[in-house]
Amino acid sequence: MNRIYIALFRKLWFVINKRNYKKLGGNSFIKNPLIVTPKFISVSDNVFVQANARIEGITSYEGISFYPHIEIGENCTIQQNLHLTCAQSVFVGKNTAIAANVTITDINHPYENIDLSIEKQPLEVTPVSIGEDCKIYNNAVILPGTKIGKHCVIGANSVVLGNFPDYSIVVGAPAKIIRRYCFATNQWKKTNKKGDFTKEE
Repeated sequence: MNRIYIALFRKLWFVINKRNYKKLGGNSFIKNPLIVTPKFISVSDNVFVQANARIEGITSYEGISFYPHIEIGENCTIQQNLHLTCAQSVFVGKNTAIAANVTITDINHPYENIDLSIEKQPLEVTPVSIGEDCKIYNNAVILPGTKIGKHCVIGANSVVLGNFPDYSIVVGAPAKIIRRYCFATNQWKKTNKKGDFTKEE
């Protein structure tokens, strides 16, 4: 009975919210968000976002206008307490799973001008892209300008900045590639700090 109630509730939520989103795919559901700006969000089919998410498009800051777009691909699952802020572009590819307490942002608060409060300085904005089939573990922070390829693993508590190729395992603060899939040997292999394969014993 409980499963039937949940299914009906989600269907009702979809009907009520569909017109508010830039796009809202079938069988998708965002559970009890803290903050959500639906008109800037494109959600594909079969996306589930757990409770207490902040998914926010920023349109103006310190007198500067922005045109945010947040896109979440089909079959994505996102656990509780997502913190996603966007002033330009944040893309999450299909089949990607995001664990609890993850932060994703394309916004940086610069601190160059020491005569001006950090919160009063103009934003620096750089798009973020996360490829399909990725797994991002608990408490990871994805920073502005980051591009993560497909089928990548981001370790728990990682602070991620930069470009990471397909089929990489990325961990640490700051995050670095520790393994990549080698198609020549059909194995996951260790890499150096640059992501190049190393000789293994």
